[in-house]
Amino acid sequence: MKILITGGAGFIGSAVVRLAILQGHEVVNLDALTYAACLENLSEVESNPRYHFEKEDICNLHGLKKVIAKHKPDRIMHLAAESHVDRSIDEPGAFVETNINGTYNLLQAARSYWEQQGRPDNFRFHHISTDEVFGSLGLDGVFTEDTSYAPNNPYSASKAASDHLVRAWFETFGLPVVLSNCSNNYGPYQFPEKLIPVVILNALAGHPIPVYGTGSNVRDWLYVEDHADALLTVLKRGQVGRSYNIGGENEVRNIDLVRMVCAVLDEMHPGPAPYAQSIKLVADRPGHDQRYAIDPSRIGAELGWRPSVTLAEGLKKTVRWYLENDVWLRSLYARHGVGERLGGGV
Repeated sequence: MKILITGGAGFIGSAVVRLAILQGHEVVNLDALTYAACLENLSEVESNPRYHFEKEDICNLHGLKKVIAKHKPDRIMHLAAESHVDRSIDEPGAFVETNINGTYNLLQAARSYWEQQGRPDNFRFHHISTDEVFGSLGLDGVFTEDTSYAPNNPYSASKAASDHLVRAWFETFGLPVVLSNCSNNYGPYQFPEKLIPVVILNALAGHPIPVYGTGSNVRDWLYVEDHADALLTVLKRGQVGRSYNIGGENEVRNIDLVRMVCAVLDEMHPGPAPYAQSIKLVADRPGHDQRYAIDPSRIGAELGWRPSVTLAEGLKKTVRWYLENDVWLRSLYARHGVGERLGGGV
């Protein structure tokens, strides 16, 4: 396949690009190279003749149409998004612009191209979203593909809106779409504003390791390379008009996750004292969802996919990667706004 991937220089997008190239596909990476993007994530494929890069913003409809007409992709995977909840509390407008208006522009560009090509049966538009659109769970229950949407922060609200646009373009215009909603991703190349790289960097620097509230918030953790495999599976074999929940089957409290990361660091890079001694509970953020948990049975039953990496295995892989790529991590951490507390108030 020739696949156009938006946001391919980001954390999840670059994992998808690398795996797609490995599987023999041709890939067009369309990315605006905003603050969280990093072309170094793609150093192992940048010289491959089946890899192409186009610097373009999904908010530029004319530019999108030009890139799509130039490369004539068989499939489009839409991963470009603003994704940091804390940042969405401080700068909600950027999330509306990119996640809602950008998705609208991409849908229009894809629809125009698909119609001009005679509506080919093999074309697909795969929209990648998050479990956060479903809101917050209590102690029991899981998110299924039929769970009602109930977003609680600007990030999840903007992603929910983009999901609805994709569904509408399928129902109204017949655009052949598939959707997926994933749990929290982690792994190599993750931008250092998210929990796990923040824990690693602060621990190694001897700084306090911040944990929101009491650390009782629960998340399901999905290793990014497992997610990339699931996304390409959905792209190739997912049913048109259907959505698939992708989970890691690794549900854990934030405080316990942080302690697990500290224990791995103690093993791989011992300090003068156990790293967990640096954990510091800090004021919670507004609208902090208590618990996410995904039921991934549909993708398992229909497409035969299950995660292959346990949380313990994935954390060891992740910590080892960051220890071996300290220069990459610190160069990103020096960018404006990274490492500062965001979304702390209203």
